[in-house]
Amino acid sequence: MLISPAYAQAAAGGGGALAQLLPFLLIFVVFYFLLIRPQQKRAKEHRQLVDNMKKGDMVITAGGLKGKVTKAAEGSETVDVEIASGVVVEVIRAMVSEVRDKDGNPIKPAAKADKKK
Repeated sequence: MLISPAYAQAAAGGGGALAQLLPFLLIFVVFYFLLIRPQQKRAKEHRQLVDNMKKGDMVITAGGLKGKVTKAAEGSETVDVEIASGVVVEVIRAMVSEVRDKDGNPIKPAAKADKKK
């Protein structure tokens, strides 16, 4: 007599596998569009900005140093930045957080310019 109610409860709880996975799929889609995709876009823009640095650009590093690029060899992992007259430091390109032109105006990533063409 005790066994029959247990079988009845197990049989009544059957939902489709798709119905059980649907909330997880919806959460993943929301995370992709709200978190993952924008972060990948920002990383791509930063990579392009850092790769296009040239001599004379003003930069701000992740550590807060502000200076002028004196040497930016193509394909090199580092750039030379003059932070004061006669004081030149070598900075890893990835640690540059912002690139500005000679007048101090922020440089827009090249990706936006390519989309307009």
